[in-house]
Amino acid sequence: MKIATWNINGVKARIDVVLEWLKEAQPDVACFQEIKSIDENFPRQAIEDLGYNVETHGQKSFNGVALLSKLPLEDVQRGLPGDDSDEQARYVEASVSSESGAIRFGCLYLPNGNPLGTEKFPYKLGWMDRLIEHAKLRLAEETPFLLLGDYNVIPDPVDAARPEVWVDDALFQPESRQKFRTLLNLGMTETVRACSEAPQTYTFWDYQAGAWQKNNGIRIDHILLSPEATDRLNGCGIDKHVRGWEKPSDHVPVWVDLAA
Repeated sequence: MKIATWNINGVKARIDVVLEWLKEAQPDVACFQEIKSIDENFPRQAIEDLGYNVETHGQKSFNGVALLSKLPLEDVQRGLPGDDSDEQARYVEASVSSESGAIRFGCLYLPNGNPLGTEKFPYKLGWMDRLIEHAKLRLAEETPFLLLGDYNVIPDPVDAARPEVWVDDALFQPESRQKFRTLLNLGMTETVRACSEAPQTYTFWDYQAGAWQKNNGIRIDHILLSPEATDRLNGCGIDKHVRGWEKPSDHVPVWVDLAA
């Protein structure tokens, strides 16, 4: 079973790229972030025509997440528990039933947190605390569970081409990185680093200053697996070439292959 995550940076602007990648990569499950669309305006028909079931948790012009699956999506949950006043559409979760039993997916678009010194950074850290508590509950169920998406966290200096330029950015603050490690220390496996320690492994290249051409990237899109999901891990990868397509997202897809 191939499961992927991708911040598509606007589904309306990127629909041709999305459809091309779906046809090429053929993921069984795909988690999209930053769809920037309300549910009613999401171009689901074009995606359903490729054989996918679609569930969205959208928001006008900002944020928004979506789940695509060739298998039926069951027990869909929209929104991250822990704060009923949070109106930002950043989390959607569902299960699929495979030959080996149910697998649950949490698709997340973690807050950016910039600029530092504003309410946005405490919101980011509070959101991460809620994610940690939710992950604890899911892990206690001892069933295969994946948390995947745009984490807006650079875990280590090796995950940035120029780490020195990120020291005053919310993505690279000690607090952000520590909470990411807390997630891992619950017993989750970060798949890209489990599969490879290769340097210059990035998932995001800014549109400015020729970042793509210079390979001036960062790694902020992650797939975390519960122990039960890790037991099924066959491999993972990053579809870096998609960044070179016409009108691309500034992120690229990250995927994992699990025994079904």
